[in-house]
Amino acid sequence: MQTLTLSNILHQHFPDALHFSLLKSSKTHQETQQLHAFSLKTGVFSHPSLSSRLLSLYADPNINNLRYARSVFDRIQHPSLVLWNIILKCYIQNQQSHEAISLFVLLLGHFPPDEFTFPCVIKACAKLTALKEGKQIHGLVLKLGFGLDKFVQASLVNLYSKCGEIGSAYAVFDQMDEKDLVSWNSLLDGYARCGEVKAAMKVFDEMPEKDCFSWTVLIDGLAKCGEVETARKIFENMPNRNLVSWNTMINGYMKAGDTNSACKLFDQMPTRNLITWNSMIGGFKLNLRFLEALEMFERMLEEEFRPTHATLVSAISAVSGLASLGTGRLIHSYIVKNGIELDGVVGTVLIEMYSKCGGIDSAVTVFRTISHKKLGHWTAIIVGLSIHGMADHALKLFLEMRRIGVKPNAITFVGVLNACSHVGLINDGHKYFNMMINEYGIKPTIEHYGCLVDILCRAGCLEDAKDIIEEMPMRPNKVIWMTLLSGARNHRNTKIGEYAAQHLIELTPETTGGYVVLSNMYAVAGEWEKVSEVREMMKKRGLRKDPGCSSIEHKGVVHNFIVGDKSFPQTKEIYSKLAEMREKLKLAGHVPDTSQVLLYIEKEEEKEAELENHSERLAIAFGLINTEAGCPIRIMKNLRVCSDCHSITKLLSKIYSREIIVRDNSRFHHFKDGLCSCKDFW
Repeated sequence: MQTLTLSNILHQHFPDALHFSLLKSSKTHQETQQLHAFSLKTGVFSHPSLSSRLLSLYADPNINNLRYARSVFDRIQHPSLVLWNIILKCYIQNQQSHEAISLFVLLLGHFPPDEFTFPCVIKACAKLTALKEGKQIHGLVLKLGFGLDKFVQASLVNLYSKCGEIGSAYAVFDQMDEKDLVSWNSLLDGYARCGEVKAAMKVFDEMPEKDCFSWTVLIDGLAKCGEVETARKIFENMPNRNLVSWNTMINGYMKAGDTNSACKLFDQMPTRNLITWNSMIGGFKLNLRFLEALEMFERMLEEEFRPTHATLVSAISAVSGLASLGTGRLIHSYIVKNGIELDGVVGTVLIEMYSKCGGIDSAVTVFRTISHKKLGHWTAIIVGLSIHGMADHALKLFLEMRRIGVKPNAITFVGVLNACSHVGLINDGHKYFNMMINEYGIKPTIEHYGCLVDILCRAGCLEDAKDIIEEMPMRPNKVIWMTLLSGARNHRNTKIGEYAAQHLIELTPETTGGYVVLSNMYAVAGEWEKVSEVREMMKKRGLRKDPGCSSIEHKGVVHNFIVGDKSFPQTKEIYSKLAEMREKLKLAGHVPDTSQVLLYIEKEEEKEAELENHSERLAIAFGLINTEAGCPIRIMKNLRVCSDCHSITKLLSKIYSREIIVRDNSRFHHFKDGLCSCKDFW
């Protein structure tokens, strides 16, 4: 009777075509699956040679199918240590380091690890920067006698370098008899990561051989420490510059604020990849060069590079900086057209962009279309609604967020408290402030205290606000003092205003806003001598009030106006429209508030003319001329809107039947039908 062996079975089913050597000849995923299916169908899977070979094939980097590899591994009744090592390595190849460490713990219940196991699991710890677990495994390495194995030592040097334990990395490295290039590079990388530039350069000089990684790591380390020129010298001496080194140098220049040098390198590059484009776009955004960031994004699309999520995040953030709603809508259209999901950071920055550009309705629409909302999405829309004065909507969403179990963070509560502030909800403000501490265990930051102070100041509770400031566990910053000063000006409390101004000027004597608000407060009170004193103080310190600047976007172009500007092409039409606006405002009963106009302007007519030339009025006139009837007019201003401009904008929204949205340096004002969303002026 013939013995039934795997070889015989294969011969019986495939007498000429298939031999037992099929186990060794299978290379592709399809061939491996065919062999796998055959073994299950014929019941020979349990043969150790076949199951082991299948596991090796699925785990091989050329196939690398973790799901099938784990399925095979789980069917093997008593896997050997070799097979444990194979599946561990497969997990790490598939970026599943957490699972690899969990599997290693299971392995300890069956076999003691060997010199092949330890490098794998230590690499997993390095990927996760799991220093505590790595040290425990190092202890096991020494206990089992593998402390001098060169591969184990190399993996430990890499682990400690990645985790910032450069002293431990060097201690292991120093014990190595055979220091290969990988180990040298790991030590070099560790010193560079820790910012120990001199030590990194010493290691670099001592290396018996170097590769592109060696040069690039040193360049990156130098650039991150601000040694950009030294990094450039290393870059210039590099024998074979690869794409990574070019990108690293560009990144270094961008982080150092040297955008011109980054651009020159970019133009000199022989080839570029997505990382190059992302470095340029993200670098421009980082340096507040928003227009250049968007121009680079457009150029990238023209050269047919497909943007990543990181690209889109940088581009959308640049739109927010420019407040260019039209450009933001174009990028949003690109996202929709290309089926890009909004479940991650892209959705968050898109909500923020629409909020900051005055398109809060679009921000809400984006939020509603996101199927799997994360904390970032909830926080972005709550903050957006709050700066637009839509407190009821913001607080309603906050309650909905809590109801479905999304846990708010510190930034969420900044949005919630801002919502309470902008509509004067004192009791709700205190309630949410206490909820943040007692229910969620969030320690209040200076931003949270600032919101609480703002709530009290807007409501006229200036003494309470002063008490909060004096009891704060941290030193008040200029925003806190400016808030109290503005509240004192609005509620005509000169005593507290002087108290706030004194602290503000002591803290930041260069902040012009404090002097201006103090001067305005004295002007409202009719204390003109003190107005002169403040102005003289500014003059002595070489301080000048920042000129008002308002911008409005039309047909993809952002137009900027400064107070009294007559340099733009449509000057004649705009000043004609201003005259028309003045007559219509008079008919509507508007009386100009000239109480805060500069003292040296004596005649009332001149004071009124000064108000009429404010930058936002020029922008409104431009908008009325150039946009279609019924379209919203969106304006961004660098300073706080004055009380008279606020009053006339309310009236103009009714006179011209236009929604006018103004974003100043404090918040958004939505003017519609003679009303405004804010409680800033009475």
